[in-house]
Amino acid sequence: MLLIESLYTGDAPATEQLVLDFDARTKSRLRTRIASGEEVGLFLPRGTILRGGDKLAAKDGRIVEVVAAPEALVEARCANPVELTRAAYHLGNRHVAVQVLDGALRIQQDHVLEHMLEGLGTQLSHIDAAFEPEAGAYAHGHHHAERGATEAKIHVMGGSHA
Repeated sequence: MLLIESLYTGDAPATEQLVLDFDARTKSRLRTRIASGEEVGLFLPRGTILRGGDKLAAKDGRIVEVVAAPEALVEARCANPVELTRAAYHLGNRHVAVQVLDGALRIQQDHVLEHMLEGLGTQLSHIDAAFEPEAGAYAHGHHHAERGATEAKIHVMGGSHA
C-alpha cells in the first residue's frame, strides 16, 4: 500500500493522481486507490482538507496530485445580487458547504435544500462538477496563493502542513 502522510509543496510534477469527491477530501485518514488502481493510505494531519490541484508526498518519494472528482451538484442562480445574497444567507444558517461563484451558488444535491432555494425564487440546475466550497470565516492555515487572490480558498483549522 502506498503511504501518504504529508502535502508536497515543491515544483516537481506529480507522477500519480488521486481522484476524490469533496467528502473524501475532508478525511485526514482514508484508505482508497490512486488512478492507476494501486491502494493508498492517507494519514494526513487532522483537519486537512484537500483541494483539486494539491500535491501529496508519498513515503516512497512519488508525488500524487489530488483531482477533485465531478459530483452531483445543484447550481442556484438568481435574478439579482440581493436574491443571491438571501439564498447564501439561508444556506449559511443551515451550515451547508457552499461554493460561491460569480452570480451563482453550488451545493451538493439535497432535495430539502433545493425546495428551500426554489421557495426563495432561485433558478436551479443539476450539474456534475468538482465541488470546491468556501471555508468557514474563522478558518486559518493552508492556502494557495498561486491560484490567485479572487479564487475561493479553503483553510485548515488547527492543522499545519509539511
